[in-house]
Amino acid sequence: VAMETVSLEHQIQSVQRHIAFLKKEQMELLHDLHLEILRLQKHCSELTHDLEMKELEARQQDVLDRELEEKCRAMEAQLQEKEKDNLELRKELQHKETLVAALRSSLRSKERRFLEELKRRSHRVTILDTELQKQTEAAAY
Repeated sequence: VAMETVSLEHQIQSVQRHIAFLKKEQMELLHDLHLEILRLQKHCSELTHDLEMKELEARQQDVLDRELEEKCRAMEAQLQEKEKDNLELRKELQHKETLVAALRSSLRSKERRFLEELKRRSHRVTILDTELQKQTEAAAY
């Protein structure tokens, strides 16, 4: 029973470390996404500014506009994919938190049963010890 309790404690600690790791990874991913969005927004702004500053022929302007639109669509698709990944990580984190709660509940239940069994055995040992003392006194008498 003690081994199971220790094992469950190790499992809980392991799950907690995994959750902490996932939370850290999620925060790093969010931070990186925000930095990437800012970088991409700055890049988009720079491209737009360049387009406004340049005086190109109509055909060249159309080509540059199409290229810029393609890049923006690619960035939006990339952003949507990263948001989807983030959502999946959140779902996984929520699932792991549920598992941790279940493991904690199970551990508490097993601990209660263990303590009750320990109390019962301790009481039985006391009774047996008392009987042994009486028998020893009777034998000595």
